[in-house]
Amino acid sequence: MARIEHMRELLSGPPDPEQIRQKTTAGWRLVALEWERPIRGEGPEPETTEDVPYGLRVAPDCQLLEEEPVEKQALVLMMDLLITDNPFSKVANELNEKGFRTRRGRLWSAVSVFQMLPRLIDVAPQVFASKQWEERRQHLT
Repeated sequence: MARIEHMRELLSGPPDPEQIRQKTTAGWRLVALEWERPIRGEGPEPETTEDVPYGLRVAPDCQLLEEEPVEKQALVLMMDLLITDNPFSKVANELNEKGFRTRRGRLWSAVSVFQMLPRLIDVAPQVFASKQWEERRQHLT
């Protein structure tokens, strides 16, 4: 699969047709336009602009987050491997060999595993308190 490069440009005015032509000639393809405007009056602020944390997904009612089972398995495997002092590169290789992929469908790398550390810290209390973790801990020791 070919890698795709993305670029975001901030505009100070309307898009310039000449600039669009130059980018297209250089091999770029316009894939989105983002619009914004001031909001008049009072209203509720958006609750969040953050991405859904890895291991969770938006529930069908769009009100709550629920567990994403495959991503949760990947998180538990990461914890297993990191707790037993494996390097990030080995953790990435194990995830890839077991068929796990990142949210973007890419192979795991040492860097992508490292970037998951804050999420692992967030989810660790739930995993460590679970019966499943007790069984895994016995297996690890």
